[in-house]
Amino acid sequence: MAKFELELHGDFDDALHYFHEGILNASMSASYEDESYYQRAGVRCCVRVYERYSFGGGNRVSMTMTLAGDGEDLFLSAITSGGSQAMFFKINTWGEEAFLDTLQDLAERY
Repeated sequence: MAKFELELHGDFDDALHYFHEGILNASMSASYEDESYYQRAGVRCCVRVYERYSFGGGNRVSMTMTLAGDGEDLFLSAITSGGSQAMFFKINTWGEEAFLDTLQDLAERY
């Protein structure tokens, strides 16, 4: 498991679209699985799940991305999972870290 969190400033819809397209365009095997969206009293929250194939690990890894926004104050959180082939402990997390690096690079350019 790898985790990345960052506070951002901008338009919620633009940011959500930017990260969504960036994740899907970064890998031929990346797929959008599903989302949950909630809004109340001006606060918005979208949780999306993505998957992609990890050539290094020979398996699929998932990334859950959460974008929360209150006006133009945004909070981005992403957690990756999967990729390990061990039964009792994780030994191969390269795929998770590489998937998370994709979002981290996008966030740094946002």
